[in-house]
Amino acid sequence: MSHAIDPSGSPTPKRRLFSRKPKAEKGPKKTGRMKQVVEVFKMTRRNDPGVVWLMLLAFVGIIAIGLLVGLLINNVITLMIIAVPLAFLAAIFILSRRAERAAFSQIEGRPGAAGAALSVLRRGWILQEQPVAVNPRTQDAVFRVIGRPGVILVSEGPSTRVKQLVDGEKRKMARIIPNVPVHVIETGRDDRQVPLSKVPKAVQKLKKTLTKQEVYAVDKRLTALGTKLPIPKGVDPFKARPDRKAMRGR
Repeated sequence: MSHAIDPSGSPTPKRRLFSRKPKAEKGPKKTGRMKQVVEVFKMTRRNDPGVVWLMLLAFVGIIAIGLLVGLLINNVITLMIIAVPLAFLAAIFILSRRAERAAFSQIEGRPGAAGAALSVLRRGWILQEQPVAVNPRTQDAVFRVIGRPGVILVSEGPSTRVKQLVDGEKRKMARIIPNVPVHVIETGRDDRQVPLSKVPKAVQKLKKTLTKQEVYAVDKRLTALGTKLPIPKGVDPFKARPDRKAMRGR
């Protein structure tokens, strides 16, 4: 068989016309789904040790119910075939909800945490990733999300201190979208504030008043307004994001 000469001078086999191409080298393997679940479980257990008992209780409880019903109708095998997958799904569901709480607990109190909480909202919401108002000295911030309930301002910081930022944003929007409802949600652990993990649910519970077309029209008007944030150069404190792997299980 003829050989070709490579630049180094060593002969290399010449590929025939109908011979197969050499297989490309395999890259690094992607993380498997089961490995992701294990990583999420470890992270959740570190922050919430009780999750193990809750998952075990759900799994054993559903298996026990399936076994009891199977004995009553004299068809244990069929009921076990149904109960085992349901028990596994129940345990995974509990893990996903607890993992979400654990992920939020890791970023709570950090700059940008309110924006991170809004980032888990599903379709139908237009989120401004960067804060629309920020105090560079205290790092208090206001994030904005637009949806069918109207415009929602989510504040981050003590109520008395962040009120000035919220009022400033409301005055700006009153000139551009005077007839659009504006809601304010304060994040935190104080009275009248919403814990970080409950922010997405609080936003979704708001009454819908706009159509989808009106939502996009409001977004265009507010985008034209623009935002100029007094953030010091080289500082970007709004990178906090919860673990998305933990969210996918919802």
